[in-house]
Amino acid sequence: MSPVCYPDADMLLPVDDVGDPMAEKVTIVGTGYVGLVTGVCLARSGHDVTCVDVDTDKVAALSSGQPTIYEPGIAELLAEGLENGRLRFLTIEPGWRELVSDITIIAVGTPMAENGAADLSHVRSVVEGVCAEADRPFTLVMKSTVPPGTGSVLQERYLDGAGCAISYVSNPEFLREGHAIRDWFATDRIVLGSDDPDAIAAMQRLYADIDAPVVVTDVASAETIKYASNAFLSTKISFINEIANVCDAVGADVDAVASGVGLDERIGPQFLRAGIGYGGSCFPKDTRALDFISTLNGYQFTLLKSVIDVNNRQRILPVIHLARALPDLHTRTVAVLGLAFKPDTDDTRESPALDIIPLLLEEGAGVTAYDPLAGELDLGDGTRQVATVWEALEGASAAIVVTEWPEFINLDWARVRMHMADPAIIFDGRNCLDRAAIEDSGLTYMAVGRPGAHRTDGGA
Repeated sequence: MSPVCYPDADMLLPVDDVGDPMAEKVTIVGTGYVGLVTGVCLARSGHDVTCVDVDTDKVAALSSGQPTIYEPGIAELLAEGLENGRLRFLTIEPGWRELVSDITIIAVGTPMAENGAADLSHVRSVVEGVCAEADRPFTLVMKSTVPPGTGSVLQERYLDGAGCAISYVSNPEFLREGHAIRDWFATDRIVLGSDDPDAIAAMQRLYADIDAPVVVTDVASAETIKYASNAFLSTKISFINEIANVCDAVGADVDAVASGVGLDERIGPQFLRAGIGYGGSCFPKDTRALDFISTLNGYQFTLLKSVIDVNNRQRILPVIHLARALPDLHTRTVAVLGLAFKPDTDDTRESPALDIIPLLLEEGAGVTAYDPLAGELDLGDGTRQVATVWEALEGASAAIVVTEWPEFINLDWARVRMHMADPAIIFDGRNCLDRAAIEDSGLTYMAVGRPGAHRTDGGA
């Protein structure tokens, strides 16, 4: 069969090589980011997968082969699963009794509530419905990110009173948007939390084609592994951003510092690029949820609170530096390049751009915004979302690179200078650009933790 078109596609087993004896019947509740990736990947591994959602329009689109999220490789796997009959999409209209499979995976959203807690209303609604209608034993798998302790509450409240035996497994996901399919098949680990050996064995069969360490533990520990992983990565990001701010103060180069620090095998180079902080649907939500659950249980997670505070402060740095460099910012136009929180996704949740733009508007600046993939957004009066990077740059006195899209990294800087107004400042919010090329083109370069990068005279 032809390979799937995404990076490292050759790591996948051809469907014809996946033997039927390992195939499981799987139901996945929720066709959002995690649910859809889980569905197409399990179908690729040869399992019989039914994805369920309340959104009839989404079910119709997916049934016709139209992805409802952007993720490299997902369109190909969706088409393949539909064509070979291993993947189907349904609404919950038939009721849970007809939809429950031997392995039923919950992958619904757990958005952040106003107080920082994880909103578990969707999770509870699904678990309650499934348990109320279940008429045969099965394994209920929690792939939604839920706070430590949630599994035991769900078991006591719903599973223990069900009319049949239901095993519970915590199986958190570790998928990066833009790399999710590769992360599924080449994951660092598979985490399974349960007190039922038969349920663990069933999950190991489900992942039999994936060569990765399997961590078998209790439910609460599995839940905590997910939160601890995201909290630690967030801490690395906030730490290097604090070091970058120190570098600005003392004249050091954060790139050299990060390189030297990252060579220590106990630390590693990952997540040590300074910039304007993390965003997306996971890190902000999960750090705040872990902070909330810690406080709720009588513990003040001081380090994590600082990580969150640093990230909140970091994303406003471009506005601070531009306001200092341009006392008449209220008469200027600023281009915001990148609305997605990271490249290779159209996800704008918790994107730094969504904090930067309102602050620029409060300063009186006009804003032009561009992203190669993000759809049309309500960015407030005074903001124009345009169709090309050149429209965004035209007449702008400054541009803030918020997302490290290759399109921005590889810009023709001489052409950029022709479009921009003086002093033509490029604020490199991701420390991803070629400073020499920018300055050689007559542009003014600003960045985070790079020496001399906050001067407005173009000097080094």
